[in-house]
Amino acid sequence: MSTESLVFDQLNRPLRDLRISVTDRCNFRCRYCMPEETFGPDYEFLPKTSLLQFEEITRLARMFVQMGVEKIRLTGGEPLLRKDLPVLVGMLSNIDGLNDIALTTNASLLKKFAIPLKQAGLTRVNVSLDAIHDETFGKMNGRGTKIKPVLEGIQAASDAGLNVKINMVVQKGINDHEVVPMAEYFRHSGHIVRFIEYMDVGNSNGWKFDHVMNKKDIIDTISKVYPLEPIEASYFGEVASRYQFSDGAGEIGVISSVSDSFCSSCTRARLSADGALYTCLFASRGTSLRNPLRNGASDEDMQKMLTDLWNGRHDRYSDERTEEGVAKREKIEMSFIGG
Repeated sequence: MSTESLVFDQLNRPLRDLRISVTDRCNFRCRYCMPEETFGPDYEFLPKTSLLQFEEITRLARMFVQMGVEKIRLTGGEPLLRKDLPVLVGMLSNIDGLNDIALTTNASLLKKFAIPLKQAGLTRVNVSLDAIHDETFGKMNGRGTKIKPVLEGIQAASDAGLNVKINMVVQKGINDHEVVPMAEYFRHSGHIVRFIEYMDVGNSNGWKFDHVMNKKDIIDTISKVYPLEPIEASYFGEVASRYQFSDGAGEIGVISSVSDSFCSSCTRARLSADGALYTCLFASRGTSLRNPLRNGASDEDMQKMLTDLWNGRHDRYSDERTEEGVAKREKIEMSFIGG
């Protein structure tokens, strides 16, 4: 089967990537995603019956691949909290034309699951890690969790043969002092650290523009210690600007949705844990796919619905962020649709 996209949106962007949230629950309370004061002990998460079943996820994924999707990423919440996740990976790996299955995780449970996930067909892991020192990391994750289980999870994934990248959300005045230590720790490791500008996702993370450490400042800060030089993107739609250490010790990336928008090359759709399709990380609402699935819609009906949704897409939130009122509009929480 050809991997060429069969659908394009209003800005002529193809559909290549699907991010699937398998749960809205997480064992961390990172302030930029699930702050404790909002997601406290009494917070009502989705009941099990609302979650898409593995068979439903696989059916939809097969349709998306037929439309041109080449890569699927499983997200959450924390996806490793979803029972029997390797079973889902195995089901997805049997879809003809799907080239890549990845996972975004905080890695606190990854040591246990790395080998079963690899055996099931997982190819890559992105680990969310916002500091390399325990004190800062404990504050960032909102649980006081130490870094040891995360580093053990990273090592287990690497030992299992999974490609590993590290994602660090950088907040000025909060963890920006960890930028150089993070770069230093993972130099020579073979793992790429991607520094992410603090974004205004959701409505509860207290985002302000002056909390953003932008791409230029991140690169300048690292380069003062470890000189960097830019390198070419690996593929169309890659979200990270790539840089390599001048001494050959590896590379880093910077994801700069705030200071340097990449809306024009966005090829991603997002499926929430309860089966709604979102065509932008900053969307206000989604379209339920679960309801027609459970009401007996045929594959042909569902395929037409998906095609129409993507053909009608015109999202470019990060391009519009500076326009009056846009950054203040209601947005779905990131923990609900994944990063």
